[in-house]
Amino acid sequence: MMLIFNKKKKSIQRPVIIAVFAVMLLFPAAAAAEPTTITVKVLSKGAKFIGTSMGGVQIIIRNMATGEILAQGVTQGGTGNTAVIMKAPRDPGRPLSDASAAFFAATIDISSPVHVQVSATGPLSQIQAQNTASVTQWVVPGRHIRSGDAWLLELPGFAVDITAPASAAKLKNEVRAVPVQANVTMLCGCPLTPGGLWDSNRFEIAALVYKDGQKIAETPLSYAGAPSQFQGRVSIVGPGIYELFVYAYDAGNGNTGLDRVTFAVK
Repeated sequence: MMLIFNKKKKSIQRPVIIAVFAVMLLFPAAAAAEPTTITVKVLSKGAKFIGTSMGGVQIIIRNMATGEILAQGVTQGGTGNTAVIMKAPRDPGRPLSDASAAFFAATIDISSPVHVQVSATGPLSQIQAQNTASVTQWVVPGRHIRSGDAWLLELPGFAVDITAPASAAKLKNEVRAVPVQANVTMLCGCPLTPGGLWDSNRFEIAALVYKDGQKIAETPLSYAGAPSQFQGRVSIVGPGIYELFVYAYDAGNGNTGLDRVTFAVK
């Protein structure tokens, strides 16, 4: 057997290989990406963690420089330890969360520090109660954010759900007062009761009625005898389309939530 070498091809390849080698010397190899874990937990203002019982919270982790979404998901788990969150003295060095608190965890591969934004929107099961909080922080490769409370955000609001009157209800013109019923909880689903841990006596819970953009009635709602249930009656003034708001307000910290429906009087 005779071997034939293509001298011309060999002579072309050699300069190319040398050139590539020279470029590699001029530009050091890129640093290897390091897996870096980010754990996010979301606290209901004045209450506990928002987890699976309220549909969780949508979490988006984004590269601030490029806008790229690095990870996204939903918090899952429980509301946490009531005694630790609500009863124990607050100590800056002591985490509020434990293994029972809902969280979302993601591992991102980064080779250099990244300025990251974490945004949280929820609770997902109560659209009318959803709020969004976001915060930014630098993340360094291999420096995990997962110990203690990890990356902790707080969402303001109450989950207010009007159960009567029904949305788009049509009422007769003879009606002069409309019964109002609402379910009101903290965003974590924690119940409101008189004298309870979330004391409904501390909160202002009321109904507002508007017609043609003008407020025509404002009525406080009273505790209806079961956790988180409130009721009252609002006055109306003849035929038209009405907009009804029920709000919960904590004067101690400004926390506010509401729901609204419209109804017609024919």
